[in-house]
Amino acid sequence: MNWKKTFVAMPLSFSLLMSGAALTVSAHNGEKHETPAVSTPASDLRAALDALLSEHAYLAVITMQKGIDGAADFEESAAALQANTDDLSAAVASVYGEEAGQQFKEIWSSHIGYFVDYVTASAAGDEAAKEAALANLAEYKAEQAAFLETATEGRLKASELEEGLQMHIDQLIWAFENYTMEDFDKTYENLRHSLHHMFGFGKGLAWAITDQFPEKFGNTSVDTLAADLRADLNYLLSEHAALAISAMQKGIDGAPDFEAAAAALTANTDDLSAAIGSVYGEEAAQQFKDIWSSHIGYFVDYVTATAAGDEAAKEAAIAALEEYKAEQAAFLEAATDGRLKAEDVEAALDMHVEELLTAFNSYTEKDYAAAYSAIREAYAHMFGVGTVLSSAIVDQFPEKFEAEMPTEMPKTGMGGMADEGDYAAEIAVSLMALGAVSLLAVRRREAKNEG
Repeated sequence: MNWKKTFVAMPLSFSLLMSGAALTVSAHNGEKHETPAVSTPASDLRAALDALLSEHAYLAVITMQKGIDGAADFEESAAALQANTDDLSAAVASVYGEEAGQQFKEIWSSHIGYFVDYVTASAAGDEAAKEAALANLAEYKAEQAAFLETATEGRLKASELEEGLQMHIDQLIWAFENYTMEDFDKTYENLRHSLHHMFGFGKGLAWAITDQFPEKFGNTSVDTLAADLRADLNYLLSEHAALAISAMQKGIDGAPDFEAAAAALTANTDDLSAAIGSVYGEEAAQQFKDIWSSHIGYFVDYVTATAAGDEAAKEAAIAALEEYKAEQAAFLEAATDGRLKAEDVEAALDMHVEELLTAFNSYTEKDYAAAYSAIREAYAHMFGVGTVLSSAIVDQFPEKFEAEMPTEMPKTGMGGMADEGDYAAEIAVSLMALGAVSLLAVRRREAKNEG
């Protein structure tokens, strides 16, 4: 497999021309074996929807914060949210046609407008206008659910969709209200929940589409253990990028919610490290955590140096990030028993670092259009990283991902609270399907290197 090519960020739209089988043949160290495929037409569709829907939630939360703060970059944040809507509408159009895509865009855009109305009413202290915005969101919910039920020919039920959409609305409102009340821990807790919830929504919508047009997706399924692993890693990695960007902005602004944003980023690191540990063992989890945490610290150093106008300290932070890339790449090459090549991982990490620094530098230079362009690129890029990492894991332990495909709609959380429990534990459980792998793979690779 060409890992470097796969690291390129996926296009955020569907392709009905994709084809492929549920199994691919891969070769490692000269040995061929059948491997459950991480990337199939169905799982690619699911990942594309996950990317757009979760990005919507992130940008909506950020835009509402920018709006109530009267931030200088509010317009650009809102423009990024609109660009996300354009991409999502184009994706719908690629499946159901231009007329349906336009209808979806009008409905979807309306709920963004109602959130803006809620923010405006909050700024004015107008409780009646806030209630009116909530009433409009309730009407939107019914209209959006009816559209999706009709489009999927009843595969998605309006009643269940309304519950899921209500959860989405509630999460954004809660995140905003907690922000205005300066309960920042709850703000970022709800931000994380809102991101995670949209991955369930993406899975449900992808299931309906692939069930409706099976031949267009090679008769592949969105609901496989390999696809779930990919989605879990995509969630944690994209959330890392989103929270890192927010923390860097909050840090340079001296915002009162900086500590909460940083804490959410640390919680994401804990979850990602636990995911690694569920595959490679606790020792590897701690090693990963130490390395991964270091690059977050170097970004903080860069922000601090920027605030102080200390160019030497900025250069030192960049140099430290260079060392981090090499260390992280070596870890992943060893853990995957050489399936990920260090040079390719370094190239992907270089892109990640460059995107975050570009987003931050553009923000400090008040080039907000460039900042949000980089933010969207950074977010999308992590879905490519998740695909490659999950592919390596599945290739390493193929027997752990060979369960039979279900024939009914998967449980996706589209009905509201069902998926809103301890999502860190949920991810760990799904990864524990790998079994007690411990550190055997890492140590085997280390033994080869020592030999």
